[in-house]
Amino acid sequence: MMKECNVATKRGVVLNGVLFHEGAPADTIVVNITGIHGNFYSNPFYYNIGDTLNTGGIDFLYAQTNDAFGQIRTRNVVTGQEEIIGSWNERFSYTDEDIGAYLDYAESAGYKHIILAGHSLGANKVIYYLSHNHDKRVEHFLLLSPANLTYMMSGVSEREKQIIRDMVERGDGDKMLPFPFMGWVECIAYTAYDWQFSGLLNNVFVEPDRDFSQCEQITHTGALLIGTYDNFTYGDPSGFLRNINDHIPTHDQNKLIFIEKTGHTYQMKHQEVADDILRLVQDWREA
Repeated sequence: MMKECNVATKRGVVLNGVLFHEGAPADTIVVNITGIHGNFYSNPFYYNIGDTLNTGGIDFLYAQTNDAFGQIRTRNVVTGQEEIIGSWNERFSYTDEDIGAYLDYAESAGYKHIILAGHSLGANKVIYYLSHNHDKRVEHFLLLSPANLTYMMSGVSEREKQIIRDMVERGDGDKMLPFPFMGWVECIAYTAYDWQFSGLLNNVFVEPDRDFSQCEQITHTGALLIGTYDNFTYGDPSGFLRNINDHIPTHDQNKLIFIEKTGHTYQMKHQEVADDILRLVQDWREA
């Protein structure tokens, strides 16, 4: 059974989550932070994960963030004004508030065991959050196919980078870029600047000698999962995932899961992913 689970952030923005709950009281919940355009339409595997976890008496919260769609019409609970949020105007500095709002919900709902998960850019957000919020409410993390931002932004030209800089420097950061960022994101200059220059979520890499300082600050234990055809990894998904885990202090306690012959959104392997996550969470719960 699914039901709306809308949560308000401290700045008043309402995030539209969906809770998978079978009816019987559950003491464990997996809170999954979505990535850019990571909605049910583009990431249908969420249905499999939610339904499968429910069979094991575990709740699942599809935690939609600001950029799950290009535009989302909502009403700010602080100002009372209607506003439009989305990938067009997201700021990466919202990450703590967004994740914190969903964790506050899980805590207030009485869950004893909270697993913080994230898919794609949502995984990068989980890394960022846990790197400086050693939140005791979170028992474990689950990183699903972290996004290699360096790869994603590899097609942004030097001219486009300069346009972004110029717009921000002259005070036009709230204006729309004259081109789609990365070739597919219609957004304001501030949003593109966060992607290209802030470094806030550019925290995982193929190369072992890059800046893994956020991963190196994580104190939680957890698991990392990826498809062996993930095309954000320059052809080596397994090495990419192992490299990330190697930089996490709890690496020897973490579990790595490789889903064979599927990509970033687990095409044709949705149920296998869901089954693996169920077994993982059951093992944690029984430990």
